[in-house]
Amino acid sequence: MKALLDIGILSGPFVIAVYAAAAVTALLLLVVRPGPRWRRAHWFAVAVLAAAVGAGIGLGLTWLLSDTLDLFGADLTPVTRTWIAVGFAGIGLGLASLWRATWRRVIAVVLAIVLFAGTTAMSVNIDFGQYPTVRSALGLSAYAGDVLPAIATPDPATQPTIATWSAPADLPQHGAVGEVTIPATVSGFAARQAVVYLPPAALTADPPKLPVLIMLSGQPGSPDAPLDAAKLQRSLDAYAAAHQGLAPIVVSPDQLSAPDVNPMCVDSPIGNSATYLTVDVPAWIQANLPVLPGPHYWGIGGYSQGGTCSIQLGAGHPELFGAILDASGEEYPKLGDAQTTIDEGFGGDAAAYAAAYPAAVMAAHAPYADTFAVFGVGSDDSGYLPGVKTLYADAQAAGMTATYLEAPGSAHDATTWSYVFAKGLGLIADHWGLDR
Repeated sequence: MKALLDIGILSGPFVIAVYAAAAVTALLLLVVRPGPRWRRAHWFAVAVLAAAVGAGIGLGLTWLLSDTLDLFGADLTPVTRTWIAVGFAGIGLGLASLWRATWRRVIAVVLAIVLFAGTTAMSVNIDFGQYPTVRSALGLSAYAGDVLPAIATPDPATQPTIATWSAPADLPQHGAVGEVTIPATVSGFAARQAVVYLPPAALTADPPKLPVLIMLSGQPGSPDAPLDAAKLQRSLDAYAAAHQGLAPIVVSPDQLSAPDVNPMCVDSPIGNSATYLTVDVPAWIQANLPVLPGPHYWGIGGYSQGGTCSIQLGAGHPELFGAILDASGEEYPKLGDAQTTIDEGFGGDAAAYAAAYPAAVMAAHAPYADTFAVFGVGSDDSGYLPGVKTLYADAQAAGMTATYLEAPGSAHDATTWSYVFAKGLGLIADHWGLDR
């Protein structure tokens, strides 16, 4: 079962097999006439027309749901739009094949339509990179059942610092990741299990205290996504390998409570997400992990909705966080249109909503004495790029030491987030003095 759940659905043999099966199925539907009365030329014309109508319906639905109603919260790329059109073309071909079909053909066509729909969904996922495995697509954590190893507690009088650290001969080659439960003692927030990354230096017999980076997923999303789908674990291990095992400890808590819920990282009728992230999570970190004191050595980051949260909370709590990593975050939190957001997320309080805008938060707390912020976005992300640039400028105006990154040739997808996380991690870790 584990092998089945861990099948890669972004690349590899399974993806090739699905594409091959879909292509062969479409070819068979095209060349095999559905009934004895169809002449081959007549059927070919009908099949082409049905496919064209299907493609048109797919593009029309894309325009309605994405461009007009903005149900997805992100612009769909030309690649995604093309695959949706191709998928609906296949469905149109299949439906046309049902004319006067035998029951065997009906069953075959239904299975073909399911295959076309699945292939389209897989192709869209490949473009976004959101779900790397079957496990992640089913909402199961990539680290389910993984337990963090015990952390040594050296004598404070002899414990090395980052500056005096020297990697031992038995330094692990990779960090360790595991699931943990972070109680919502104060907030009462219904959080799912968090995920923690410990770098190689933290796994030794005499570990130094290290900086900590709280990382948040997008929405929909799960706590394992920053480390897994956005490849942050890979970037952390690479940084540690180049710096004697040193890298930040990363804690990825749940700011959502469920994939389809967006509390917007504020305390609201939807849930006390802000208190959970700024009170419960820091308290657990301080009690359970070998971290340096904040705020200089504490950071918060995330992608998409999690990126929005990172600038909201990082800017709003300079007493907690001295570093911010915002990958493709929104310019302001939202649950659809402004009135819906105010009503559902802020209990009808328009002033509270306006105060939650990151620009307003930064203005209220400026000037910042020691905040290091990294903002990143895909060069083709027309929906988010202007807002990220605006927040970058606002951060500079508020006194933050800010850096802007642009992932070339990518949009609102995992390619962007992995690029920004890798580059941003290096900048923040160097800022913390881990570049030894």
